[in-house]
Amino acid sequence: MSQQIQNTGSERQSRGSPYAPHTAADVNAMLDAIGAESVDDLFDVPSSVRFDGSFGIEASSEQAVVRDVSDTLAQNEQLTEFLGRGRYNHYVPSVVDDLSSRSEFLTSYTQYQPEVAQGFLQALFEYQSMLVELTGLEVANCSMYDAATALGEAALLADRVRETSGSEVLVSDLVREERLSVLENYLTGNDMTVATYPTEDGVTDQDALADHVTEETVMVYAENPTAVGTIQDDLAAVGDVADEHDALFCLGSDPVALAMLKEPAAVGADVVVGDASVLGLSPAYGLGLGLFATREDYLRQVPGRLVGASEDADDRRAYTLTLQTREQHIRKERATSNICTNQAWVALRTAIHVAWLGTTGLVDLAEECVGLPRELAADLDGIEGVTAPVHDRHHFREFLVEVPGDAEQVAADLEADGFAVHAVDQHRIQVCVTDTNRSECREFVDAVEGVIA
Repeated sequence: MSQQIQNTGSERQSRGSPYAPHTAADVNAMLDAIGAESVDDLFDVPSSVRFDGSFGIEASSEQAVVRDVSDTLAQNEQLTEFLGRGRYNHYVPSVVDDLSSRSEFLTSYTQYQPEVAQGFLQALFEYQSMLVELTGLEVANCSMYDAATALGEAALLADRVRETSGSEVLVSDLVREERLSVLENYLTGNDMTVATYPTEDGVTDQDALADHVTEETVMVYAENPTAVGTIQDDLAAVGDVADEHDALFCLGSDPVALAMLKEPAAVGADVVVGDASVLGLSPAYGLGLGLFATREDYLRQVPGRLVGASEDADDRRAYTLTLQTREQHIRKERATSNICTNQAWVALRTAIHVAWLGTTGLVDLAEECVGLPRELAADLDGIEGVTAPVHDRHHFREFLVEVPGDAEQVAADLEADGFAVHAVDQHRIQVCVTDTNRSECREFVDAVEGVIA
């Protein structure tokens, strides 16, 4: 193909693109039609960032390249992470990699053609069914970007279904900055605003929340567990306050936590969002899977797409995309969202992981996520000058630790010892423990004691 395009003065044009099968005649005809001399005329690359030289990389054999890359990667620091704050590492069983790597899953894009995608559609239907069971809500979405964009979509849904003219979304002051930023970006173009309500001792301050909710409030957002790992036991009161003002109650959580906490539907949640990829996917620091579930009353307002079960012409059970409300599928003015992701493969991995764990295994994992931080916090609290946890509550996976001196310096010293933690303010670090780093807890406690001394 590269020989089909004649040299028009640049290396790019002489090579062409392996993905665009245009002959030299095709290229010239298109250039003539738009009045351009060359393909380069279509690009305006500033000279300050333009590269016209050569990379100076000598050709090497595959064996030499593998050796050089391996040597380079070996220079990376090996840190044991106790990070958390939205990125949680649980052991992913080999069956998840093995099954999800089958070619029919890897090569499938969006499952628009049910005739050839029944297996994948069924897997997505099962994923949705798992979320329905965990949340107690009737409808679950099978393709959202991540927790932050799911929150943004929930706010837009609330604005569409709430009958009054309010435009304010209330969120906890513990919500992580990256989620808050995405939410604000979502709402800017819709003439909506974000306001925060205070927390006390790591959970919602109910009296303060009641004072903050007004007729302008379209949605109240709370998290359980919170961003600092605390478990809230009074969420029904949050739902009641939201309901009294005709606002939607949106709850942030994840599939592992939902396995042991009270069902969101039972505490009045209208929408549940979060990151479902805590199961099935190791921390990717970017890639995720947005959890999105809601009441059947809002079915037609759900963003993205839903997989439904029906029957074919021979009365056999069949699966298909029954709801596709993004603007690529219907008239733009009737679309609920511009979201056009296909997180189906990650949803598949999550479904496989949940199925592998089973009901008992999922609950056991959730109980570990309560027991492990309790034990680690007790060990850290035994160090002179350290207070752990800061909040006298049950925690899930993570908790705050108050340390003497500068928290940033403590985190830096721990990094030098091979451990990564978050410094959240001047005197507090945040520590996260799961089934994947539990074996390093003793060494971690010793390291904390060493840097504090």
